[in-house]
Amino acid sequence: MVEREKWKWQEPGTTWKGVGLYHITLTIPDRRPLLGRLEVPESNPQKASVRRTALGNAVVDCLLSIQHYHPEVQVLHFCLMPDHLHAVLYVRRMMPTGIRGLVRGFWQAVKKLGRASLISPNDIRKNYQEESGNHQEGAGWRSLQEETACLEAFSAGLREKLGDDAYYKLQPIFTEMPFIRPMGRNTQLPNTIRYIDMNPQRLATKRLKPGYFHVQREIMIGGRSYDGVGNTTLLMAEGFAPVHVRSVMVKDAENGDAEPLRNYKNSCVLAARRGTVMVSPFISPHEKEVMQVLLREQLPFICLTDNGFRDYYKPRDALFDACAAGRVLILSPWAYDADKRHISRADCVALNDMAEEICNILNVSR
Repeated sequence: MVEREKWKWQEPGTTWKGVGLYHITLTIPDRRPLLGRLEVPESNPQKASVRRTALGNAVVDCLLSIQHYHPEVQVLHFCLMPDHLHAVLYVRRMMPTGIRGLVRGFWQAVKKLGRASLISPNDIRKNYQEESGNHQEGAGWRSLQEETACLEAFSAGLREKLGDDAYYKLQPIFTEMPFIRPMGRNTQLPNTIRYIDMNPQRLATKRLKPGYFHVQREIMIGGRSYDGVGNTTLLMAEGFAPVHVRSVMVKDAENGDAEPLRNYKNSCVLAARRGTVMVSPFISPHEKEVMQVLLREQLPFICLTDNGFRDYYKPRDALFDACAAGRVLILSPWAYDADKRHISRADCVALNDMAEEICNILNVSR
């Protein structure tokens, strides 16, 4: 019953059997780099790549074999990281069981390969080389099929050595619930592929600049505690101002008087250009427009978010680059909630109030 329940990640009534694009992510729970090693030539994140272990190669082989067992599915894109896997699957026609069954089948297929690595304190390639005749790395890499065959042989040897009961109690490689997101065909696919391809570069940037990406707990501002990611020295700036587009401005603009709204957004950008650090949750589309200008002009700001941070949190896209450059501090007054999907109106009001509170407290303390 437990095994069945943990695969019910979809919304009630959702089957996801039809034609569509899906972004799949599977993660090694303890984040051990079993699948590969990040290499950063010349300490340049733009040159970063992941050199796969034998286990990583075998996982990729299993992924690419999906379309042989499910002709209705095409693996459009993937990126293997040291501790997780991203893939974009294209379902070209109606599926008999849905994406859930397909991903679970893949999860089961790599389980036996993962067991071989999870019981051993040594590197999986060393184990693999011992099993396959001490193949030397300098002699050239085996094909994916050869890698998989050797790992399966090693796994079978472990099963025989441990016995069925002990072997099947070993944890599989991916034990967390998979992340599956259906995508719009025209808009989300290019952005998702870019996000996937940037994973090695972002991991390299985080390792080269760990201070800006380490989750910092209990940052006290006034009497309130925040968790944060980014440059905390922004809290020592000369001046702060909130970005909060009022609904009356939006209504006036909708009724033909757009000047107050336009002037307010311009005033926020002009203040930032003069050195004021803007503070906001940047929730409304107009506030997001201000944030995009700040990002484009490389101006510093503080962003409040409605959900906290996982230990391996990283901002996305332009916000990541700004964080790496020390131009952004992201704060959350609340702990991370894995089940949270949408921001509530109460959260919006609270975060806007906190942005003004932060500005008032920090301006007075100067």
